[in-house]
Amino acid sequence: MEDTKLKKSKMPDPYVILFVLIVIMALLTYIIPSGQYQMVKAPDGRMVVDPDSFKYIKGNKAGLFDILKAFPKGLSGSESIIFFILIIGGSFNLINQTGAIMAAISKIAVKLKGKENLMIPIIVFVFSVGGATIGMSEELIIFVPLGIALARALGYDAIVGTACVLMGAVAGYTSGVVNPFNVGVAQGIAGLPMFSGIGLRIVIWIATVILVLIYISRYAKKVKEDPKNSLIYDIEQKEKSTILDLETIDPLTKKQILVLIIFALGMITLLIGVFNFDWYLTEISAVFFAMGIISGLVYGIKPNDLVKGFIDGVKDIAYGAMIVGLARGILVIMQDAMILDTIVHGLASVISFFPRAVCALGMLFVQTILNFIITSGSGLAATTMPIMSPLADVLGLTRQTAVLAFQFGDGITNYIAPTSGILMANLLVAKIPYEKWVKFIWPLIAMWTLLGALFVVYASLINYGPF
Repeated sequence: MEDTKLKKSKMPDPYVILFVLIVIMALLTYIIPSGQYQMVKAPDGRMVVDPDSFKYIKGNKAGLFDILKAFPKGLSGSESIIFFILIIGGSFNLINQTGAIMAAISKIAVKLKGKENLMIPIIVFVFSVGGATIGMSEELIIFVPLGIALARALGYDAIVGTACVLMGAVAGYTSGVVNPFNVGVAQGIAGLPMFSGIGLRIVIWIATVILVLIYISRYAKKVKEDPKNSLIYDIEQKEKSTILDLETIDPLTKKQILVLIIFALGMITLLIGVFNFDWYLTEISAVFFAMGIISGLVYGIKPNDLVKGFIDGVKDIAYGAMIVGLARGILVIMQDAMILDTIVHGLASVISFFPRAVCALGMLFVQTILNFIITSGSGLAATTMPIMSPLADVLGLTRQTAVLAFQFGDGITNYIAPTSGILMANLLVAKIPYEKWVKFIWPLIAMWTLLGALFVVYASLINYGPF
Protein backbone atom coordinates (compact mmCIF):
# COMPACT_ATOMS: atom_id res chain seq x y z
CA MET A 1 0.00 0.00 0.00
CA GLU A 2 2.85 2.34 0.93
CA ASP A 3 4.64 1.62 -2.36
CA THR A 4 1.49 2.50 -4.27
CA LYS A 5 1.29 5.86 -2.54
CA LEU A 6 4.91 6.56 -3.36
CA LYS A 7 4.34 5.77 -7.02
CA LYS A 8 1.28 7.99 -7.17
CA SER A 9 3.12 10.94 -5.62
CA LYS A 10 6.25 10.57 -7.74
CA MET A 11 7.24 13.80 -9.48
CA PRO A 12 7.26 13.85 -13.29
CA ASP A 13 10.64 13.26 -14.92
CA PRO A 14 12.45 16.52 -15.84
CA TYR A 15 12.23 15.49 -19.52
CA VAL A 16 8.46 15.31 -19.20
CA ILE A 17 8.38 18.69 -17.48
CA LEU A 18 10.57 20.30 -20.14
CA PHE A 19 8.52 18.86 -22.99
CA VAL A 20 5.35 20.17 -21.33
CA LEU A 21 7.05 23.57 -21.07
CA ILE A 22 7.82 23.43 -24.81
CA VAL A 23 4.14 22.74 -25.53
CA ILE A 24 3.07 25.55 -23.20
CA MET A 25 5.55 27.92 -24.84
CA ALA A 26 4.19 26.95 -28.25
CA LEU A 27 0.67 27.78 -27.08
CA LEU A 28 1.90 31.10 -25.71
CA THR A 29 3.06 32.08 -29.20
CA TYR A 30 -0.65 32.53 -29.99
CA ILE A 31 -1.05 34.89 -27.01
CA ILE A 32 2.25 36.75 -26.73
CA PRO A 33 2.86 39.13 -29.64
CA SER A 34 6.16 39.01 -31.50
CA GLY A 35 8.61 41.77 -30.78
CA GLN A 36 12.22 42.75 -31.26
CA TYR A 37 15.01 44.81 -29.73
CA GLN A 38 17.74 46.35 -31.85
CA MET A 39 21.31 45.36 -31.08
CA VAL A 40 23.95 48.08 -30.84
CA LYS A 41 27.72 48.02 -30.53
CA ALA A 42 29.07 48.76 -27.07
CA PRO A 43 32.29 50.80 -26.61
CA ASP A 44 34.20 47.56 -25.95
CA GLY A 45 33.01 46.09 -29.25
CA ARG A 46 30.32 43.76 -27.88
CA MET A 47 26.83 43.68 -29.35
CA VAL A 48 24.27 44.52 -26.64
CA VAL A 49 20.54 45.22 -26.45
CA ASP A 50 19.37 48.80 -26.94
CA PRO A 51 16.79 49.03 -24.10
CA ASP A 52 14.84 51.81 -25.83
CA SER A 53 14.50 50.12 -29.22
CA PHE A 54 11.76 47.54 -28.57
CA LYS A 55 8.92 47.35 -31.09
CA TYR A 56 6.22 44.84 -31.97
CA ILE A 57 6.56 42.98 -35.26
CA LYS A 58 4.79 40.30 -37.24
CA GLY A 59 5.95 36.82 -36.27
CA ASN A 60 5.16 33.13 -36.74
CA LYS A 61 3.05 30.93 -34.48
CA ALA A 62 4.36 27.53 -33.36
CA GLY A 63 2.52 24.52 -34.79
CA LEU A 64 2.67 20.81 -33.97
CA PHE A 65 5.64 20.21 -36.25
CA ASP A 66 7.49 23.13 -34.65
CA ILE A 67 7.02 21.42 -31.27
CA LEU A 68 8.45 18.17 -32.63
CA LYS A 69 11.40 19.98 -34.22
CA ALA A 70 12.24 21.87 -31.02
CA PHE A 71 14.21 19.01 -29.46
CA PRO A 72 16.46 18.17 -32.46
CA LYS A 73 16.98 21.89 -33.14
CA GLY A 74 17.80 22.36 -29.47
CA LEU A 75 20.33 19.53 -29.64
CA SER A 76 21.89 21.06 -32.74
CA GLY A 77 22.10 24.49 -31.14
CA SER A 78 23.67 23.08 -27.95
CA GLU A 79 26.05 20.57 -29.53
CA SER A 80 29.25 22.11 -28.17
CA ILE A 81 27.91 22.12 -24.60
CA ILE A 82 26.45 18.60 -24.89
CA PHE A 83 29.66 17.07 -26.28
CA PHE A 84 31.61 18.96 -23.62
CA ILE A 85 29.53 17.37 -20.85
CA LEU A 86 29.74 13.88 -22.41
CA ILE A 87 33.52 13.99 -22.83
CA ILE A 88 34.07 15.15 -19.25
CA GLY A 89 31.70 12.45 -17.96
CA GLY A 90 33.53 9.71 -19.86
CA SER A 91 36.97 10.99 -18.90
CA PHE A 92 36.15 11.36 -15.22
CA ASN A 93 34.79 7.83 -15.13
CA LEU A 94 38.20 6.55 -16.30
CA ILE A 95 39.85 8.42 -13.43
CA ASN A 96 37.32 6.93 -11.02
CA GLN A 97 38.04 3.40 -12.28
CA THR A 98 41.61 3.68 -11.06
CA GLY A 99 40.27 4.02 -7.52
CA ALA A 100 42.81 6.79 -6.89
CA ILE A 101 40.34 9.36 -5.59
CA MET A 102 38.61 6.87 -3.27
CA ALA A 103 41.97 5.56 -2.07
CA ALA A 104 43.08 9.11 -1.29
CA ILE A 105 39.94 9.66 0.79
CA SER A 106 40.54 6.32 2.57
CA LYS A 107 44.07 7.49 3.36
CA ILE A 108 42.60 10.60 4.93
CA ALA A 109 40.27 8.39 7.00
CA VAL A 110 43.17 6.47 8.49
CA LYS A 111 44.99 9.69 9.37
CA LEU A 112 41.89 10.97 11.16
CA LYS A 113 41.84 8.11 13.65
CA GLY A 114 41.93 9.82 17.06
CA LYS A 115 41.45 13.24 15.44
CA GLU A 116 37.69 13.06 14.82
CA ASN A 117 37.21 16.84 15.02
CA LEU A 118 39.17 17.22 11.80
CA MET A 119 36.95 14.87 9.80
CA ILE A 120 34.21 17.32 8.91
CA PRO A 121 36.48 20.21 7.83
CA ILE A 122 38.70 17.93 5.71
CA ILE A 123 35.89 16.04 3.96
CA VAL A 124 33.87 19.19 3.33
CA PHE A 125 36.92 21.00 1.97
CA VAL A 126 38.01 18.13 -0.30
CA PHE A 127 34.57 17.81 -1.88
CA SER A 128 34.08 21.58 -2.07
CA VAL A 129 37.22 21.70 -4.22
CA GLY A 130 35.70 18.99 -6.42
CA GLY A 131 32.46 20.96 -6.73
CA ALA A 132 34.25 24.23 -7.43
CA THR A 133 36.54 22.81 -10.12
CA ILE A 134 34.93 19.86 -11.91
CA GLY A 135 31.33 20.32 -10.78
CA MET A 136 31.14 17.04 -8.84
CA SER A 137 27.51 15.95 -8.78
CA GLU A 138 26.44 12.60 -10.22
CA GLU A 139 29.69 10.93 -9.16
CA LEU A 140 29.10 11.80 -5.48
CA ILE A 141 27.02 8.65 -5.13
CA ILE A 142 30.33 6.75 -5.23
CA PHE A 143 31.67 8.57 -2.18
CA VAL A 144 28.59 8.78 0.03
CA PRO A 145 28.98 5.19 1.35
CA LEU A 146 32.61 5.89 2.27
CA GLY A 147 31.63 9.16 3.95
CA ILE A 148 28.98 7.33 5.97
CA ALA A 149 31.35 4.52 6.92
CA LEU A 150 33.94 7.05 8.04
CA ALA A 151 31.38 9.06 10.02
CA ARG A 152 30.09 5.99 11.83
CA ALA A 153 33.63 4.80 12.58
CA LEU A 154 34.30 8.15 14.26
CA GLY A 155 31.08 8.18 16.30
CA TYR A 156 28.70 10.14 14.06
CA ASP A 157 25.70 9.06 11.97
CA ALA A 158 24.87 8.61 8.29
CA ILE A 159 23.49 12.13 7.99
CA VAL A 160 26.88 13.59 8.99
CA GLY A 161 28.73 11.40 6.47
CA THR A 162 26.24 12.15 3.69
CA ALA A 163 26.13 15.89 4.43
CA CYS A 164 29.94 16.22 4.45
CA VAL A 165 30.10 14.75 0.95
CA LEU A 166 26.98 16.30 -0.61
CA MET A 167 26.96 19.73 1.03
CA GLY A 168 30.72 20.07 0.72
CA ALA A 169 30.42 19.48 -3.02
CA VAL A 170 27.43 21.79 -3.42
CA ALA A 171 29.29 24.56 -1.53
CA GLY A 172 31.94 24.42 -4.24
CA TYR A 173 29.41 23.86 -7.02
CA THR A 174 27.33 26.88 -6.02
CA SER A 175 30.34 29.18 -5.74
CA GLY A 176 31.40 27.86 -9.16
CA VAL A 177 34.99 29.11 -8.90
CA VAL A 178 36.02 27.33 -12.13
CA ASN A 179 33.05 24.99 -12.47
CA PRO A 180 32.54 24.27 -16.19
CA PHE A 181 29.03 22.85 -15.71
CA ASN A 182 27.29 25.89 -14.25
CA VAL A 183 29.46 29.03 -14.44
CA GLY A 184 31.25 27.90 -17.60
CA VAL A 185 28.04 27.15 -19.48
CA ALA A 186 26.18 30.22 -18.16
CA GLN A 187 29.04 32.60 -18.96
CA GLY A 188 29.36 31.11 -22.43
CA ILE A 189 25.68 31.77 -23.13
CA ALA A 190 25.94 35.27 -21.64
CA GLY A 191 28.96 36.06 -23.82
CA LEU A 192 31.26 36.58 -20.83
CA PRO A 193 34.93 35.58 -20.78
CA MET A 194 35.27 32.05 -19.40
CA PHE A 195 35.60 32.07 -15.59
CA SER A 196 35.77 35.87 -15.40
CA GLY A 197 34.83 37.44 -12.06
CA ILE A 198 36.68 34.71 -10.16
CA GLY A 199 37.66 36.97 -7.25
CA LEU A 200 34.14 37.32 -5.83
CA ARG A 201 33.43 33.63 -6.47
CA ILE A 202 36.42 32.67 -4.30
CA VAL A 203 35.00 34.83 -1.50
CA ILE A 204 31.62 33.13 -1.96
CA TRP A 205 33.31 29.71 -1.85
CA ILE A 206 35.01 30.52 1.45
CA ALA A 207 31.79 31.91 2.96
CA THR A 208 29.65 28.94 1.91
CA VAL A 209 32.21 26.37 3.09
CA ILE A 210 32.36 28.08 6.51
CA LEU A 211 28.55 28.08 6.71
CA VAL A 212 28.39 24.35 5.85
CA LEU A 213 31.16 23.51 8.33
CA ILE A 214 29.49 25.31 11.21
CA TYR A 215 26.09 23.80 10.48
CA ILE A 216 27.22 20.17 10.11
CA SER A 217 29.63 20.44 13.06
CA ARG A 218 26.88 21.60 15.41
CA TYR A 219 24.67 18.65 14.50
CA ALA A 220 27.62 16.21 14.64
CA LYS A 221 28.59 17.39 18.13
CA LYS A 222 25.08 16.64 19.40
CA VAL A 223 25.17 13.14 17.90
CA LYS A 224 28.64 12.50 19.34
CA GLU A 225 27.49 13.52 22.80
CA ASP A 226 24.35 11.40 22.64
CA PRO A 227 23.56 9.06 19.70
CA LYS A 228 19.86 9.47 20.50
CA ASN A 229 20.11 13.04 19.17
CA SER A 230 20.47 11.59 15.69
CA LEU A 231 17.50 12.25 13.44
CA ILE A 232 17.88 8.67 12.21
CA TYR A 233 18.71 6.97 15.53
CA ASP A 234 16.49 3.96 14.75
CA ILE A 235 18.26 3.42 11.42
CA GLU A 236 21.69 3.77 13.04
CA GLN A 237 20.86 1.00 15.49
CA LYS A 238 20.13 -1.35 12.61
CA GLU A 239 23.36 -0.42 10.80
CA LYS A 240 25.87 -1.05 13.60
CA SER A 241 27.35 -3.98 11.69
CA THR A 242 28.42 -1.68 8.83
CA ILE A 243 30.87 0.38 10.90
CA LEU A 244 34.15 0.72 8.99
CA ASP A 245 37.29 -0.90 10.36
CA LEU A 246 39.91 1.71 9.60
CA GLU A 247 42.67 -0.87 10.11
CA THR A 248 41.64 -2.81 6.98
CA ILE A 249 41.81 0.04 4.47
CA ASP A 250 44.46 -0.52 1.78
CA PRO A 251 47.03 2.27 1.30
CA LEU A 252 47.48 4.23 -1.90
CA THR A 253 49.41 2.32 -4.54
CA LYS A 254 52.21 3.87 -6.60
CA LYS A 255 49.98 3.80 -9.67
CA GLN A 256 47.18 5.61 -7.83
CA ILE A 257 49.62 8.26 -6.63
CA LEU A 258 50.66 8.78 -10.25
CA VAL A 259 46.98 9.15 -11.23
CA LEU A 260 46.48 11.81 -8.53
CA ILE A 261 49.55 13.66 -9.80
CA ILE A 262 48.19 13.49 -13.37
CA PHE A 263 44.84 14.83 -12.16
CA ALA A 264 46.52 17.72 -10.31
CA LEU A 265 48.71 18.58 -13.32
CA GLY A 266 45.65 18.44 -15.57
CA MET A 267 43.77 20.92 -13.39
CA ILE A 268 46.78 23.26 -13.31
CA THR A 269 47.06 23.04 -17.11
CA LEU A 270 43.36 23.80 -17.44
CA LEU A 271 43.59 26.90 -15.25
CA ILE A 272 46.65 28.20 -17.09
CA GLY A 273 44.95 27.67 -20.46
CA VAL A 274 41.68 29.33 -19.42
CA PHE A 275 43.24 32.41 -17.88
CA ASN A 276 46.22 32.91 -20.18
CA PHE A 277 45.17 31.50 -23.55
CA ASP A 278 41.37 32.00 -23.57
CA TRP A 279 40.64 28.29 -23.68
CA TYR A 280 36.99 27.39 -23.93
CA LEU A 281 34.85 24.24 -24.12
CA THR A 282 36.88 22.43 -26.80
CA GLU A 283 40.23 22.94 -25.07
CA ILE A 284 38.86 22.10 -21.62
CA SER A 285 37.30 18.92 -23.04
CA ALA A 286 40.66 17.99 -24.56
CA VAL A 287 42.43 18.39 -21.19
CA PHE A 288 39.88 16.22 -19.40
CA PHE A 289 40.07 13.64 -22.19
CA ALA A 290 43.85 13.52 -21.86
CA MET A 291 43.59 13.22 -18.07
CA GLY A 292 41.22 10.27 -18.38
CA ILE A 293 43.21 8.40 -21.04
CA ILE A 294 46.63 8.96 -19.45
CA SER A 295 45.31 8.05 -15.97
CA GLY A 296 43.87 4.81 -17.34
CA LEU A 297 47.04 3.87 -19.20
CA VAL A 298 49.28 4.66 -16.24
CA TYR A 299 47.06 2.54 -14.01
CA GLY A 300 47.30 -0.36 -16.46
CA ILE A 301 43.82 -0.36 -17.97
CA LYS A 302 43.83 -2.09 -21.36
CA PRO A 303 42.82 -0.06 -24.45
CA ASN A 304 39.56 -1.96 -24.97
CA ASP A 305 38.65 -1.46 -21.30
CA LEU A 306 39.51 2.23 -21.61
CA VAL A 307 36.93 2.52 -24.37
CA LYS A 308 34.35 0.65 -22.32
CA GLY A 309 35.05 2.79 -19.24
CA PHE A 310 34.76 5.99 -21.26
CA ILE A 311 31.47 4.89 -22.83
CA ASP A 312 30.10 3.88 -19.42
CA GLY A 313 30.90 7.35 -18.13
CA VAL A 314 29.18 8.90 -21.15
CA LYS A 315 26.11 6.76 -20.47
CA ASP A 316 26.02 7.84 -16.83
CA ILE A 317 25.98 11.52 -17.69
CA ALA A 318 24.01 11.34 -20.94
CA TYR A 319 20.75 12.01 -19.10
CA GLY A 320 22.02 15.40 -17.92
CA ALA A 321 23.74 16.22 -21.20
CA MET A 322 20.72 15.53 -23.42
CA ILE A 323 18.49 17.61 -21.17
CA VAL A 324 20.45 20.66 -22.33
CA GLY A 325 19.11 20.11 -25.85
CA LEU A 326 15.54 19.70 -24.66
CA ALA A 327 15.82 22.79 -22.49
CA ARG A 328 17.10 24.75 -25.46
CA GLY A 329 13.99 23.59 -27.32
CA ILE A 330 12.04 26.10 -25.22
CA LEU A 331 14.35 28.84 -26.48
CA VAL A 332 13.96 27.55 -30.07
CA ILE A 333 10.19 28.02 -29.86
CA MET A 334 10.58 31.55 -28.48
CA GLN A 335 13.18 32.56 -31.05
CA ASP A 336 11.34 31.13 -34.05
CA ALA A 337 8.12 32.86 -33.00
CA MET A 338 10.12 35.99 -32.06
CA ILE A 339 8.54 36.30 -28.62
CA LEU A 340 11.79 36.14 -26.61
CA ASP A 341 12.35 39.90 -26.80
CA THR A 342 8.69 40.48 -25.92
CA ILE A 343 9.10 38.41 -22.75
CA VAL A 344 12.28 40.29 -21.87
CA HIS A 345 10.50 43.60 -22.48
CA GLY A 346 7.58 42.49 -20.29
CA LEU A 347 9.80 41.39 -17.41
CA ALA A 348 11.77 44.60 -17.69
CA SER A 349 8.60 46.67 -17.62
CA VAL A 350 7.42 44.96 -14.43
CA ILE A 351 10.60 45.33 -12.41
CA SER A 352 12.34 48.30 -14.04
CA PHE A 353 10.72 50.67 -11.54
CA PHE A 354 12.54 48.97 -8.67
CA PRO A 355 16.15 49.58 -7.65
CA ARG A 356 18.69 47.43 -9.44
CA ALA A 357 19.34 45.44 -6.26
CA VAL A 358 15.67 44.43 -6.11
CA CYS A 359 15.78 43.47 -9.79
CA ALA A 360 18.78 41.25 -9.07
CA LEU A 361 16.87 39.58 -6.22
CA GLY A 362 13.99 39.00 -8.63
CA MET A 363 16.37 37.13 -10.93
CA LEU A 364 17.56 35.01 -8.00
CA PHE A 365 13.96 34.21 -7.04
CA VAL A 366 13.06 33.13 -10.60
CA GLN A 367 16.16 30.93 -10.90
CA THR A 368 15.48 29.29 -7.53
CA ILE A 369 11.89 28.42 -8.45
CA LEU A 370 12.88 27.09 -11.87
CA ASN A 371 15.58 24.90 -10.29
CA PHE A 372 12.86 22.80 -8.65
CA ILE A 373 11.64 22.03 -12.17
CA ILE A 374 14.93 21.86 -14.09
CA THR A 375 17.47 20.33 -11.70
CA SER A 376 20.26 20.08 -14.28
CA GLY A 377 22.63 23.03 -13.93
CA SER A 378 23.54 23.01 -17.61
CA GLY A 379 19.88 22.57 -18.55
CA LEU A 380 18.81 25.47 -16.35
CA ALA A 381 21.53 27.67 -17.83
CA ALA A 382 20.44 26.76 -21.35
CA THR A 383 16.82 27.57 -20.47
CA THR A 384 17.20 30.81 -18.54
CA MET A 385 20.42 32.59 -19.49
CA PRO A 386 19.26 33.48 -23.03
CA ILE A 387 16.49 35.45 -21.30
CA MET A 388 18.36 36.69 -18.23
CA SER A 389 21.37 38.01 -20.17
CA PRO A 390 19.49 40.52 -22.35
CA LEU A 391 17.16 41.27 -19.41
CA ALA A 392 20.23 42.30 -17.40
CA ASP A 393 21.22 44.63 -20.25
CA VAL A 394 17.79 46.25 -20.24
CA LEU A 395 17.69 46.66 -16.45
CA GLY A 396 21.17 48.14 -16.22
CA LEU A 397 22.59 45.11 -14.42
CA THR A 398 25.81 43.43 -15.47
CA ARG A 399 25.55 40.03 -17.14
CA GLN A 400 27.98 38.74 -14.51
CA THR A 401 25.35 39.58 -11.87
CA ALA A 402 22.78 37.61 -13.86
CA VAL A 403 25.17 34.62 -13.91
CA LEU A 404 25.68 34.96 -10.15
CA ALA A 405 21.91 34.90 -9.58
CA PHE A 406 21.79 31.75 -11.73
CA GLN A 407 24.60 30.13 -9.69
CA PHE A 408 22.78 30.55 -6.39
CA GLY A 409 19.39 29.68 -7.83
CA ASP A 410 20.81 26.53 -9.40
CA GLY A 411 23.06 25.30 -6.60
CA ILE A 412 21.42 25.96 -3.26
CA THR A 413 18.20 23.98 -3.69
CA ASN A 414 19.78 21.01 -5.50
CA TYR A 415 19.91 19.02 -2.29
CA ILE A 416 16.43 19.66 -0.98
CA ALA A 417 14.36 19.56 -4.19
CA PRO A 418 12.36 16.29 -4.44
CA THR A 419 12.66 16.59 -8.23
CA SER A 420 16.44 16.06 -8.01
CA GLY A 421 17.20 12.53 -9.14
CA ILE A 422 20.78 12.87 -7.86
CA LEU A 423 19.59 13.75 -4.35
CA MET A 424 17.03 10.96 -4.22
CA ALA A 425 19.60 8.42 -5.46
CA ASN A 426 22.11 9.49 -2.80
CA LEU A 427 19.50 9.31 -0.04
CA LEU A 428 18.53 5.85 -1.24
CA VAL A 429 22.16 4.70 -1.01
CA ALA A 430 22.51 6.33 2.41
CA LYS A 431 19.18 4.82 3.61
CA ILE A 432 18.09 8.24 4.84
CA PRO A 433 14.34 8.94 4.46
CA TYR A 434 13.68 12.11 2.45
CA GLU A 435 11.60 13.69 5.23
CA LYS A 436 14.45 13.17 7.74
CA TRP A 437 16.91 14.77 5.33
CA VAL A 438 14.62 17.77 4.83
CA LYS A 439 14.27 18.18 8.60
CA PHE A 440 18.05 18.26 8.86
CA ILE A 441 18.85 20.42 5.84
CA TRP A 442 16.12 23.08 5.53
CA PRO A 443 17.64 25.57 8.05
CA LEU A 444 20.96 25.41 6.18
CA ILE A 445 19.18 25.97 2.85
CA ALA A 446 17.35 28.98 4.34
CA MET A 447 20.57 30.54 5.66
CA TRP A 448 22.36 29.78 2.38
CA THR A 449 19.60 31.46 0.38
CA LEU A 450 19.88 34.57 2.54
CA LEU A 451 23.65 34.57 2.04
CA GLY A 452 23.14 34.24 -1.71
CA ALA A 453 20.70 37.17 -1.71
CA LEU A 454 23.26 39.35 0.07
CA PHE A 455 25.96 38.50 -2.46
CA VAL A 456 23.63 39.15 -5.41
CA VAL A 457 22.67 42.57 -3.97
CA TYR A 458 26.35 43.34 -3.42
CA ALA A 459 27.14 42.35 -7.01
CA SER A 460 24.45 44.68 -8.33
CA LEU A 461 25.82 47.58 -6.26
CA ILE A 462 29.43 47.19 -7.41
CA ASN A 463 28.57 46.49 -11.07
CA TYR A 464 30.19 43.07 -10.82
CA GLY A 465 31.79 42.47 -14.18
CA PRO A 466 33.66 42.69 -16.50
CA PHE A 467 30.21 43.47 -17.94
